[in-house]
Amino acid sequence: MIELYETTKDTERRLEKIDINQRVNPDFHGYSGTVVIDKTKEFQTFKGFGGAITESTGYVLSTLSEKKQKEILSAYYGKEGIGYTFTRSHMNSCDFSLENWTCCDQKDETLESFSMERPNKYIIPGIIAANKLLDGKLNLVITPWSAPAWMKTNNDMNHGGKVKPEYHGLWAQFYVRYIQELKKQNLEVSYISVQNEPAAVQTWDSCEYSAEEEGLFAVNYLRPALDKAGMENIKILVWDHNRDIFKERFTNSMKVPGADKAIAGAAFHWYQGDQYDQVQYVYENFTGKDLFFTEGCVEGGPRNGAWFTGERYAHNIINDLNSGCNAWIDWNLVLDMQGGPNHVHNYCDAPVLADKESDTAYYQSSFYYIGHFSKFIKPGAVRISCTHDNGWIPASITGRGENLLESVAFKNPDGSIVFVITNRTEADLNYHLKFAEEDKPTVYCIPPRSIQTYIFK
Repeated sequence: MIELYETTKDTERRLEKIDINQRVNPDFHGYSGTVVIDKTKEFQTFKGFGGAITESTGYVLSTLSEKKQKEILSAYYGKEGIGYTFTRSHMNSCDFSLENWTCCDQKDETLESFSMERPNKYIIPGIIAANKLLDGKLNLVITPWSAPAWMKTNNDMNHGGKVKPEYHGLWAQFYVRYIQELKKQNLEVSYISVQNEPAAVQTWDSCEYSAEEEGLFAVNYLRPALDKAGMENIKILVWDHNRDIFKERFTNSMKVPGADKAIAGAAFHWYQGDQYDQVQYVYENFTGKDLFFTEGCVEGGPRNGAWFTGERYAHNIINDLNSGCNAWIDWNLVLDMQGGPNHVHNYCDAPVLADKESDTAYYQSSFYYIGHFSKFIKPGAVRISCTHDNGWIPASITGRGENLLESVAFKNPDGSIVFVITNRTEADLNYHLKFAEEDKPTVYCIPPRSIQTYIFK
């Protein structure tokens, strides 16, 4: 049995199930490319998809009716939603916060004044709701953007700076305390990264580490602190920054003695381009390490109604997965119609934009494009070989295929095969699809500016 779901520009189709016979084209005799799926060639096991619950996300949700809040979170995490199982959130403030803040604002080397008042206001309610929708099985990733200003060399949560050497141990205890406070609310942390974007000096919350410094902090401070607190199951990720120097950074962090035991893997973002070879290198040379995509968004403010945003997501997801990524986590679940709030006006787009005045949620093309993967590729799925030949003749300006038609395939734990393909050209594309063990391919058609998910059961 074959099921087909499709989302197409200039139509009403959004993750719509359609009759497979509408897309089979046995009479097509023109020249087309061929996609071959080989179930015998297996790669990484996938852990799941998710998005971020920031203070901004929580604040926007709080401005909406309870019914609308539930609708949005259920659209992501509910049984009829798009299948999210991960949430990433920040420890202390980030740019998508209402202002700079920490759980211990004033100098306190005992952490006795540590307070969850701020995260409890907007962040934690959303995480609790997502966890409830998943029957307590949410995978939670926690990331700091900055230590408290009094712990840092520049005495500022913004503009980079580093954690003072004398506070490395205390800073590690800060992570432990935050995780303990979450546990009191029945929230279990699965992963923690050392630092968000450690190579960036931002006008917002930021903190610098070299690759070696990240490795040393993980080995000498964070891992021991977690283990001593009985948190051996929490895994540490490093880097959490762009793909462009992923290979160099992870390689150098892993050179620190003890790093292989202390560091479970690395996280990466998309903001410096398509360097998927960097992800591929780490996947091939650091067997068994987790490679998580943890942040990506369309920059420069909201793009309500745009189509290219969804296509950008599909391009990144397909290439990250084909390069060895084993979890894919989007940025803010929902933002307001300005693409915020953001305390330094670093406004961005989100898959859901919400208007508090009309209590309306606008689901963007990115929401549906992500859903073509996250709804059908289940946790525990194994990527399988999915190759294209070079025969494409697309209706593009250049007449070259380039990366306008891309695909990926997975085998789910139940044995079903999920095949996702996108067409970014302006015309129908007919292509041959075959499994390696079959003699004859089937000719399928994908409409212009669309994405399809096939489930072969």
